[in-house]
Amino acid sequence: MNSGESKRTRDHDKIKKWAEKRDGKPAIVKGTKSGDSSGLLRINFPGYEEENLENISWKEFFKTFEENDLDFLYQEKTQEGKISRFSKFVKKH
Repeated sequence: MNSGESKRTRDHDKIKKWAEKRDGKPAIVKGTKSGDSSGLLRINFPGYEEENLENISWKEFFKTFEENDLDFLYQEKTQEGKISRFSKFVKKH
């Protein structure tokens, strides 16, 4: 696999390990919870924390992940070969 190439997974252990390797915490975007919606998922990284994010438990994170039928799109390394923090939640295909 080339540096900078994106991968896709639904594996909870892979997602958690990927985030924790980068000191990331499970989070949701504040103000996006409504009715049956648990909110928009994000990974909150130290030094990159956004004021609009609220950290949540991994249990709540994965419950929301499954309820929304999502895949986790991510990169291991940047094109330069450095550890990447790129990630995105997308509808499962």
